[in-house]
Order: sequence, then structure tokens, then C-alpha cells
Amino acid sequence: MSGGLPYRPCAGIVLARADGSVFAGQRIDSAAGAWQMPQGGIDAGESPQQAALRELEEETGITSDLVRVEAETDDWIRYDLPEELLGRLWGGKYGGQMQKWFLMRFEGTDADVGIDTAHPEFSEWAWMRPEVLVERIVPFKRDVYEAVFAAFRSAL
Repeated sequence: MSGGLPYRPCAGIVLARADGSVFAGQRIDSAAGAWQMPQGGIDAGESPQQAALRELEEETGITSDLVRVEAETDDWIRYDLPEELLGRLWGGKYGGQMQKWFLMRFEGTDADVGIDTAHPEFSEWAWMRPEVLVERIVPFKRDVYEAVFAAFRSAL
């Protein structure tokens, strides 16, 4: 529990190319640099992997036939919202997220990426080295990204 509130169950995707670079999107709702990987809540009755594949398509336009799921984190990775965001995100119901992360190998081309989805989350996207993305993520999620990349280091 964070701030007395429960954690929101979430699935995250490390979408990697053969060269080890990963998909990163600039959040559309942030004027400051706020790059992140695709992620989102797990719906009732949905497995974490099903949620990850759904979120990937919803946020990037990339369909499940263009990826190969290679690994998932053993444990849930949690983060707490900073004090100034408590009560402002997710209807004030959660104090942070507990995330299950999946490493997916991208088997498509850049032409298969379409961030102009029905409910866009990203204003731009790029392939980045993991260490560059760690520097560009909002500070309160930095430990999460370091843990995720450490978990998948040998596969990346």
C-alpha cells in the first residue's frame, strides 16, 4: 500500500529489436520530457500477458502477430506515486502500481508502428538503448526501469 491506498495491477512491455534497442514513447499528456515504454492496467478476467498484448496494440498499433513474448519478470515490481500525484491519477483510487513486465521481440518494421491510435498516449516514439531510456523516464519510475532492464539484461 502506498499512502494507505492499494497498488493498481498493471502490465508493461519491453518491446525490443534484434539490436537490443527498445521502444519508447513520449507521453502525450506531458509537456516535459516523459518517455516511457507501453504499459497499462490489467482488466478483470485478463491475465497479465493478455493485458500486455492488448496495451501494446492500443498504444502502438502493433499487433500480437508482430511480436514474440520471450520473458516475464518473476515478481511484481511496485512503485509509489510521489506525494504531489496522490489522489490525482486513476481517480485517486491507487497509491502506485504493481507491474508485471514482459520482454517482447519486435518482428515487424517501423511502418507497423502507429501511435495515432483511438486513444493516443504518445506524441512521438523512438528506438532507444535501455540506459538512455532510464535517463529519460520520470524520476519516480527510474528504479522500476532499472529493475526491469536488469531482469532482462541477458536477453536484451
